[in-house]
This record gives sequence, structure tokens and C-alpha cells, in this order.
Amino acid sequence: MSAAAGPAIAVCLTVAAGAFGAVYLLGHPLAIVPLAVLPLVFAVAVRSLDRPFDLCLLFVIFSFFRIHEVFPVLYPFRIPIMLALATFAALGWNMFLKRSVTPYWSTDLIVFLIFFAHITVGIAFATDAPTALGYWTGTYYKIAVMTLAIAWLAREPGDFARLIHGIILAGICVAAVALWNKANGIGLVEGTRVTIGRNIRSALGDPNDLSLVLLFPMAFGVALFMTRGVGAAQKTLGLIAVLMIAAAVIATQSRGGLLGMLAVWGVVANRYVKNKSILVVGGLLAAVALAAMMGLSNRQSGGAHEDGLDESAEGRIHAWMAAMRMALANPIFGVGLDNFIPNYFFYTDVWRGTVHAVHSTWFVVIAEGGFPGIGLFVAMIVLMARSTIRAARLLEAADAPAPARTLALAMLAGLAGFCVSGTFLTQGFTWPIYIKLGIVVALDRYANSHARETHTPSQDANRKPLQFANMRHTPRAF
Repeated sequence: MSAAAGPAIAVCLTVAAGAFGAVYLLGHPLAIVPLAVLPLVFAVAVRSLDRPFDLCLLFVIFSFFRIHEVFPVLYPFRIPIMLALATFAALGWNMFLKRSVTPYWSTDLIVFLIFFAHITVGIAFATDAPTALGYWTGTYYKIAVMTLAIAWLAREPGDFARLIHGIILAGICVAAVALWNKANGIGLVEGTRVTIGRNIRSALGDPNDLSLVLLFPMAFGVALFMTRGVGAAQKTLGLIAVLMIAAAVIATQSRGGLLGMLAVWGVVANRYVKNKSILVVGGLLAAVALAAMMGLSNRQSGGAHEDGLDESAEGRIHAWMAAMRMALANPIFGVGLDNFIPNYFFYTDVWRGTVHAVHSTWFVVIAEGGFPGIGLFVAMIVLMARSTIRAARLLEAADAPAPARTLALAMLAGLAGFCVSGTFLTQGFTWPIYIKLGIVVALDRYANSHARETHTPSQDANRKPLQFANMRHTPRAF
């Protein structure tokens, strides 16, 4: 019996006790069904404790892509919570007992933790502390833990390959459901804009947020298709992802999504197109073509029928001004986490009987985190960009395995897409940027380690001495 079997047996016994308890309390024989899968639970628990990154990846996919809301049949099973508990247990087991995972720190992570501490302390000064605390305990602390988990657990090309495939396949699933909803008129906003799970108040029930979620796998698909050394089957998967996700983003009719998609494609094209004039002209033509395919002129809000500044843009401007007023009135900690909407009425100069989302990552951070918060947030993104560029150069110079090079290109494109589209979408305290941070830190660590092993020149002045326990960097088939 392996060392991991002990905790696994404890997990199984807990499931068994819960099943028998359900039978006793509910008096229904079907409550015993969990016992039928007990052997499978045991096998998965033993394996997952030795490979915690797989659990972490599953949790990220379910939480980021809201898979249980995309496929509502999964919703009652509380899969994200179970995956979160399993990931925390596996991470603790490997860090503190098995000692196969060695924590390490980088400038990126340190700035993130300072930002996280600032937002956490700000809960005590929030205008609506229960709301801030509820969001922190319900979502934000999980984001922080998973950011560290991704950074520490993704350590080799095999991990990167599973990450790439998992993100792309999840993106294809979300895009397929979005296109199905569009074709069948399900959950459409303003009669034309596609959403997912709007009837169950899903995070994907807003077309703008749906488009931003889709931009992440879009970056992975483009990178997989364009990276040299990737097999034909992998390139085909990348191309399918790009086409399906592009169609889904078009169906959202999100202007932020359009700009984000152009940013993703522009970063990748910049690497392969040497003539920048062609790049600029091609970008402009792509923008016009995408706008036409989206039918932006026919939107009920923001369409060509509105004279002057359209209602959607005007609403954003009023929300941004309200965010600035919140920051000026509460310059250190802002109004508190998840407190923009409760405070909108008190800080807007135009009230139309309903609250308005801020629709900007930067403005939501300054409103809910104050001026120190936005400073730390921007510093974190700048450091991420620097780490990603450095990692990409090192991996190319060392001719690293294809998964690592693909991931580097995907993160460059994904970060650009986030910064552009995030200007018009509210994602300051949700999953996208923090998942990217964890991946960037893991990739940068691997790039520096691989550079040392292959004697590739590396400038790593901003990194403390790191320990790489039990790390293997043998190239694997992609």
C-alpha cells in the first residue's frame, strides 16, 4: 500500500459514513448509491494525491469555464467544491507530509500576495462589510490558493501539455453550447446576443463576460496551431478551437470581445509577420470584417440606430465616473470587495432607476481597492508581462519542448487579450488574470531551470534562489 493510501482510505470512509448517514436521515435506499462507486473513489484518491496538478487543473476548468453551469445536469453535484477540497488536501499532503512540492517565491507572486492582503484588510473598512466578506469567503480566497497551487504544481512539459489540452477542450465545449444557444434562440440578450446559463444566473449569463472567458482558450488554440514542432493532430485541434471560439465570440456581439480577439491574433501575428505595415493593414481589415460579422450596427444597445454616444457607451462612462468618485472618497481601501454595485446609487451623477456594472477591470479595482490597490494590480500585470516575455525568449533559445513554447506564446497572447478586453469588462477579482499569473510563474520557473540545464544565457536577477525538488524536464511527446 502506498503512502498516499492512508488519506485515500480516510476519504473513502468519510464517503461511506456520509452515505449511511443519508440513508438513515432520508430513509431512501437510493442514498446508498455513493457506496457503489467507493472503489473508484479509492483509486482516484490514491492516484490524485500523487498527481495533484491534475486535480488543480480540473478545479480551474470547472471554476473558470463554469462547466457545471454550461451543462446544468452537473450543477447539483457541487463538483467545484469537491474538487477544491480534494486539491487543497492533495496540495497539503505533497507539501507538508510527502514533501514532493517545494514552495518558492517570485516577484510576481509577492506583489500578488501584497495585493491580496490589501484587499483582505479592506474588508474591515468596506461600506458593506458582509457583502465583501461573503465574496471573499465564497470566491476570492479560493482564487488566491489556486494561484499558488498552479504556480507550484505545474513543473514539467507534461503538465503544460495537459493544461493546454484541458483549456482548449473546455473552450470548445463552452463555444459549442454558445453556438447551440444562438441557433436555438436560448438565453439571448437584446434578442441577438448569446449567453449561457442566464436562467440560472450563471457568470456566463452576460455576453461580455462570456466573450472574455472564451478569449483564454482562443489564445491557446492560436498558439497550438502556430507553434513549430507541433504534430498535425495538435494543429488540427488548435484550428478547430480557433474557428469555434471565434464564432462564439462573434455571437456575443461584444465590442470588448472583438478588441480582445484582435489583440490575441495581433500578438501571435507579430511574431510571424515581419512586415509591420502588412500587420497593421491586416489588423484593420480583420476589425472591419469582425464588426460586420458581429452585426454591431444592429445591436439594440450600441447599434447604428442610436445617435451620438450610444446608451451602452454612455452607461460605461457614468459607471467609470462613479468608480473614480468611490476611489476619491475612499482612497486607501476603496469601497470594499464586491461593493461597487451596492454603492453605485450614492456615487453616480445619473440615476435611471437601476444599478450599472462598472464594465472595466481597471475601474473596478480602483473603486473596490483604492489607489494602492490599482497600483499593485498594474504592477502585478507588468511583472507578468516581463516574466512571460523573458520565458518565451529563453524557451526559444534553448529549443525547449513544444508544450512549453506553446504555453509561452499562449500566455503572451492571452495577457494581451485580457488587458485590451478587460478595459471594457469587469474581471478584476475573478478567475482569468489570477489563473494566468499562476501559469506565468510556473512557466518562468521552468524556463529558467531549463536554461540552466542547457546552458542557455539567462538573466534572472529578480528571482531568489529556488529549490526544484523532484523536478524532471525530460521532453515528452506532445
